Amino acid sequence: MGISLHTVGITVKDLGKALQFYRILGLPIPEGQDNEHHVEYTSDNGYSIGFIPESTMLQTNPHWQAPTGDNRISLQFGCDTPAQVNETYDKLVASGFKSFKEPWDAFWGQRFAQVIDPDGNNVAFFADL
Repeated sequence: MGISLHTVGITVKDLGKALQFYRILGLPIPEGQDNEHHVEYTSDNGYSIGFIPESTMLQTNPHWQAPTGDNRISLQFGCDTPAQVNETYDKLVASGFKSFKEPWDAFWGQRFAQVIDPDGNNVAFFADL
């Protein structure tokens, strides 16, 4: 058996706030997990995102330090329609999350928007035009 990507892990400052963001984005992450040591979401198409609180990271690696500077990861989520891109963007911004780029019709043929998650990660969502 070869190697394959299973999970993208995101270390988060506040697990509850991070899960709130991704629930608003549309991931059906069950409630009641805000104080866990790790939460993993697996989509119907097989990708997984793991949310690891900083406190857990420090228990497993006492030398871990929070990153500084610009983020180095961008998550991108597909939407069914351009209208869903607009609706998702509006819900996240109305909930107090910071806009990076308002929805726009990109030259590559997609409706595209970007919002910053609670830990400073750039999260994009898009739909084909």
